[in-house]
Amino acid sequence: MTLKPAILLLVPLALCGCDSKPNPRVETRLNTEATLPATLPYNPLANKVITSAIDHRNATMYTVFGNDTAIAYARTSAGHAYPAGSQLSLVTWNQQEDPRWFGGRIPAAPKSIEFVTINPDGSPTYEAYAGSPLTKIPNLDPIRAHYITTQRAAVMP
Repeated sequence: MTLKPAILLLVPLALCGCDSKPNPRVETRLNTEATLPATLPYNPLANKVITSAIDHRNATMYTVFGNDTAIAYARTSAGHAYPAGSQLSLVTWNQQEDPRWFGGRIPAAPKSIEFVTINPDGSPTYEAYAGSPLTKIPNLDPIRAHYITTQRAAVMP
């Protein structure tokens, strides 16, 4: 009885490939750096995604979230006049290297969070939080609410 040369090659390779130490780069862990504080008016991550984008120049990424009213409007209308009761939030994160995927980038600490609520008269209420830790900042840019409400919904299956 003779062993095939392929088997003779595979057995030593299999034995050499065994290692009892876990690989720290593959270890599963939650990305706690990207979590949002509980001191916000509401948790944007509890809503659904309208759209997202990456800003390579500033090494940031953002996601626009919306409540059910905003989602229904964003996915069925090309307009920007969200109905009363719509709540949108734009969360911007700094980026960091993904330790589990070479060349991948994942969210790091949140850089800013902006909230837009559409009032019964159709006007928007805007508030923003920025810094580390996130603190409420004055509304210095009146066109930010317009910018957030004009983001086109991503096409989702």
